[in-house]
Amino acid sequence: MTLGLLLIVAFGGALLVYLPGKISSKLRDVWAVLVALAVLLGTATFYGKSVHDALSYQFLGLPLVLRTNDLSWFFAIAISGVGSFSIIFSLSYIKNRERTDFYYSLMLLINASMLGIVFAGDLLSFYVFWEIMSWATFLLISYNRGNALPAGMKYIVMSMTGSAAYLVAALSLYAKYSTLTFSAISTQITTASPGFTSFILILGFMVFGIKNALVPFHTWLPDAHSEAPSPFSAVLSGILIKMGTYGFILFLYVLVGFHQFSQLAWKAVSLQSVLCWLGAITIVIPTFIALMQDDAKRLLAWHSIGQIGYIILGIAYGTSLGVAGGAFHVLNHATFKALLFLCVGAVEYRTGGVRDLNSLGGLMRRMPITFIGALIGAFGIIGMPLTNGFVSKWLIYKTLILNQDPFLAFAALLGTWGTLLSFYKFLHNIFLGQLPEKYKDLKKAPTSMQIPILLYSGIIVLFGVLPGIPLKIIAGFVTSFGLTPLNVNLWGIVSETGTLNTINLSMAVVSAFFAAWVVFAFSRRSVPTTAQDTYAAGASIPRDKYQYSVEFYNPLYRMMGRYLRDVVDEFYGWLARVTQMTGEIVRRLYTGDARDYVLYIVLIVAASIGLKIWWPT
Repeated sequence: MTLGLLLIVAFGGALLVYLPGKISSKLRDVWAVLVALAVLLGTATFYGKSVHDALSYQFLGLPLVLRTNDLSWFFAIAISGVGSFSIIFSLSYIKNRERTDFYYSLMLLINASMLGIVFAGDLLSFYVFWEIMSWATFLLISYNRGNALPAGMKYIVMSMTGSAAYLVAALSLYAKYSTLTFSAISTQITTASPGFTSFILILGFMVFGIKNALVPFHTWLPDAHSEAPSPFSAVLSGILIKMGTYGFILFLYVLVGFHQFSQLAWKAVSLQSVLCWLGAITIVIPTFIALMQDDAKRLLAWHSIGQIGYIILGIAYGTSLGVAGGAFHVLNHATFKALLFLCVGAVEYRTGGVRDLNSLGGLMRRMPITFIGALIGAFGIIGMPLTNGFVSKWLIYKTLILNQDPFLAFAALLGTWGTLLSFYKFLHNIFLGQLPEKYKDLKKAPTSMQIPILLYSGIIVLFGVLPGIPLKIIAGFVTSFGLTPLNVNLWGIVSETGTLNTINLSMAVVSAFFAAWVVFAFSRRSVPTTAQDTYAAGASIPRDKYQYSVEFYNPLYRMMGRYLRDVVDEFYGWLARVTQMTGEIVRRLYTGDARDYVLYIVLIVAASIGLKIWWPT
């Protein structure tokens, strides 16, 4: 199979899903799943291959190029995997809703366009696929209408701003080098002036920072994640925002080269340090804003921003361990964050759309598979041992500590502490405590929802115990960037400063759990009691709340709330209001009446004469 044929299957399947839908909804569902799985299997066949195909047609005389290597395949397999799992989950979630043919078509179209982005070998092809992805994403964010419409508008306005910046960068590169292919630009840009290189990278930071939801370009993401259908939220958070990460890697390591990027500075401030600190800020502030959320999807959305901070920090730092940790966290975040969104989607599906953490509780016994998935996903995002998130965060921590960056290291650790607090609340409020009376007959999630949850859970543990499987691919493209080669084995990375051996770590954790089980097994038996029988120092259990301490972070909210406002979003809101007001003034001045324009001219001439008399020189 060629890359062109793979994209034809992906795009053709997305467009043709309408036809089976008009015949039978079951036929459409089968078609959507088959297309997604075919794309996944087709992508898998390119493992270890390096392909560079110039397509047989051109656009305005410019060649269109497709290519794949370790970097693009790494992202492509994550794209097709997350897309397939979300399609399977959608079989029950989206059933009996309106415009389901439209939904499946857009899901497959977004999957195809993301594959096109990572397989593109020139800036023009990249842009075409990027725009398809952006507009299809806008339509799916707005799918539920109502509050989803302004969320979609916020997203597309910011995406259009990024697209304009991309066009300026691409046209500037073409004007200077007369080519748009990545390979040709990368060989010629080494002679560019620091000013031109900085200009291109700053435009790239704007383009990919918006899609990556990097602070201060993050404001579209909480609303978009909250309002989109949950299976698409898994795609949006799991892999779509990582297209920004791919763009960062493409510009920093493929087009410009990290050595050249690291030399760019204005006085004592380098672009590299600015990007690292933006990553650190993105870790800390959104993570603690997430802690204050009571909507499950908004909590996960803010943590998507926070976890992007780890990725950007590792990639921007520029060492082999740092880039490996950041790239591995791309894959890890795709698994545990998609899993968490699917778990929330399963709860939402069974409870009739409830996402308020203070209105749930006790669902562990009613939805055990969903609880296990949420628990493993929470452990992954926190970075607990035996999960993939532990390995990628360990690589980033080690990078910062070895290079003696205590403040960046503290920011990364602070983000983990905030994540731990948030997901204790997340798990406790949804699955533990008292089961509300109205959910006593709640059914477990459908099989089509449980399958992706179990698969994601298995991947998180597998890559936590045997991280060498994905790290082998990552080590390949890290070396191609000109960085120090990594010594990777099946269970970790060997380095001069120590070895990460997840097998030994796994045995230690399992032994500790076994010892704890022995202690509890031979201790006095606990006395069963009802969930309502709690000691609350005289406080009664609130009506319809799962237990008395439902808002037990309130003291922390009172301490931190005033400092954890999204001031960037408030600034953008003020800017939008000023722009709207200015436009309204201009609209009133532009009357279409020639007499009014003559009056404007007279007033301007009079003002000019008066100014000349008052200020003659």
